Amino acid sequence: MLALTLVFIVVNAVCTYFEFYYFNLIPAVILVVLLAIFSLDKLILFVVFLTPLAINLQQLEGGFGLSLPTEPIIFGIMLIFIFKQLHQNTMDIKVMKHPITIAIIVNLVWIFVTCVTSDRPVISFKFLVARLWFVTVFYFLSTQLFKNYKNIKRFDWLYIIPFTIIIFYTLYEHSLMGFEEAPANYVMSPFYNDHTIYGAILAMFFPALIFFSLNKKYSGSIKFAAFVLLLIFIVALIFSYTRAAWLSLAVALVVYILLLLRIKFKYILIAFAGAVSLALIFQTEIVMKLERNRQDASQDFDKHIQSISNISTDASNLERLNRWNAAFRMFAQRPVFGWGPGTYSFEYAPFQEAREKTIISTNMGDKGNAHSEYIGPLCESGVLGVLSFVAIILCTLSTGFRLYYSLKDNETKKIVLVTLLGFITYIVHGGLNNFLDTDKASVPFWGFVAMLVAIDIYHNNKKVEEEVVVSASSN
Repeated sequence: MLALTLVFIVVNAVCTYFEFYYFNLIPAVILVVLLAIFSLDKLILFVVFLTPLAINLQQLEGGFGLSLPTEPIIFGIMLIFIFKQLHQNTMDIKVMKHPITIAIIVNLVWIFVTCVTSDRPVISFKFLVARLWFVTVFYFLSTQLFKNYKNIKRFDWLYIIPFTIIIFYTLYEHSLMGFEEAPANYVMSPFYNDHTIYGAILAMFFPALIFFSLNKKYSGSIKFAAFVLLLIFIVALIFSYTRAAWLSLAVALVVYILLLLRIKFKYILIAFAGAVSLALIFQTEIVMKLERNRQDASQDFDKHIQSISNISTDASNLERLNRWNAAFRMFAQRPVFGWGPGTYSFEYAPFQEAREKTIISTNMGDKGNAHSEYIGPLCESGVLGVLSFVAIILCTLSTGFRLYYSLKDNETKKIVLVTLLGFITYIVHGGLNNFLDTDKASVPFWGFVAMLVAIDIYHNNKKVEEEVVVSASSN
């Protein structure tokens, strides 16, 4: 071992002298391989820790981005999982029968079908592979990871701690520019592409930090540390100037109040459907009202909030409308199979209309996606694409509400609460942006879904008590 170490040092020194730095990665690669072989659960948690620190390489050959070092590792874990399942199926049948799992599988199958019918099958199959490695590792494998209840909290902490490093980096870079609104769009680069995904992650972990800072089972020092981190997140959220993140937290607060009032999920769903129906009926009047708002984005908090509904002069809002209208026109042409997963940014340019373009529009259609987790699948995978994705969300929300109302253990109930609220912040945010093709958002999104499923199957004390009663009566 000593001889191998000396050989490595000498070879590495020579490689460094000739400016070949990749040899330095060998110890890290060996560590990852060893973890993959002997401790896959620790490797998954390690990837969670690396995710906020990963750097995204945009627009590689074929329009495909790659996040390093996380996505190659995630891909490797997926292959290990597949090989293990082919050798011996180890997935818990309870997980496979869960409504959320069924909805996920339906969604994946339909994505595959629309990859086959895609105008750009190479792009679409790359999209499918990326979705598969996120779902495989952070849903299917993570449900087993969360059999150990402590791993649920570890998952949150292992994302929050490195993300705090990114917050400090972002605030420092922003301070050099006087915390002005315009630089807030990019000061978190190269770790996060822009302030929208940065703000989305801030909102997702906000409820968890509140829970950690108030958790009676934690020592005073840990609660104090969590409270300090919460304050840091608040400062970061303010200076992110991310209106969608603020909106998502407001919706999460409303849902929290509804949960305290013990309103059943089906009634909330009916009320939401009614509100959407009324909005469609009175859409002309609503648009006329919104067009009177000419408050652009601003450093002033109140004015920035007012700019959320400005569809007259705010370039960001107008560009979203431009992208959405282009997506609806694409959907109208191909309502069943769509244009193919991941193809929106390559196809939407001809569907823009001159009167809807903004100062940030591009005739080439080369500046991003549909800015919606719902409208994007609608034009890329047709009506079943968006319905199957919405089914995942509805099943997750239904499971979260049911668990919150039925769980007896107070701490587990609170874990469900903050996980559900964090999930809600993203699905609200997803109405205005879409990031599930990136590791930054997919890791916590699918991780939160896996947490709720794992609690439902493995840590639902009501079910355990019922099983004990049945067992006792049968004896």
